[in-house]
Amino acid sequence: MTAISRGETPAPEGLRFVHLGFGADAVDYESAWQEQRRVHAARFADELPDTCLLLEHQAVYTAGRRTSEDERPLDGTPVVDVDRGGKITWHGPGQLVGYPIQKLPRPVDVVAHVRRLEEALIRVCAEFGVEGTRVEGRSGVWVLGDTVSTVEQRAALGGLNLDFDPRTADELFDPRLNGPEYAPSNAGQRREDRKLAAIGIRVAKGVTMHGFALNVNPDNTSFDKIVPCGIRDAGVASLANELGREITIAEVLPVVEKHLRDVLEGAEPLPRAV
Repeated sequence: MTAISRGETPAPEGLRFVHLGFGADAVDYESAWQEQRRVHAARFADELPDTCLLLEHQAVYTAGRRTSEDERPLDGTPVVDVDRGGKITWHGPGQLVGYPIQKLPRPVDVVAHVRRLEEALIRVCAEFGVEGTRVEGRSGVWVLGDTVSTVEQRAALGGLNLDFDPRTADELFDPRLNGPEYAPSNAGQRREDRKLAAIGIRVAKGVTMHGFALNVNPDNTSFDKIVPCGIRDAGVASLANELGREITIAEVLPVVEKHLRDVLEGAEPLPRAV
């Protein structure tokens, strides 16, 4: 396995990458949050260039401002409430987390920033042979499930066919109460839409915070305690599961840096049209 260096990735100019910790040096959430705030303040004051913090977190559930009580862990597992957008998610070993701290022109176009992060991660997935895409109305990078016709064809060949799927009839359906068959981590086996990378950001004083979490090879059953991102009719994926082979953070890290640099440095962020 290739070792991951800690510290800054040198770059002559433009986006700066800082490795906070991976593997045995995985970073607890509060420490990373404090470092985000420090870098954010320095970027606002133009004391630092645009900076992307890259790391693995120690296992933790974090909840964005829109998280509702019925989306939190059923067993009362502690959750860290944070000031980003989005809802509840999990971070932990096997997941590459990136916090791009970037100054945007005013008035800020938050959606455009999210789209740039999605584009970079879609390119990363493509380089590893996984087709990632966007889903309208849902941020992040997704692997699409089977179409209705494909499901019908599979059932005709003897595959699993449910006469009644409560997810299609009840928007409050909670898969956690219906056994492991419906768990978010099993969405790939059910050939449903599944999220490969989550994005949740905040923009304060024109500077971005928080960012993305790319599932490389985590234990996705950690998502089964919650309603990931508040989405009840889809699940979660990982590069390892989609590829059917082992893949490491060390393999993915330089590819993520390359595409983030290409997209974020190559873009010309414009003020939001008003």
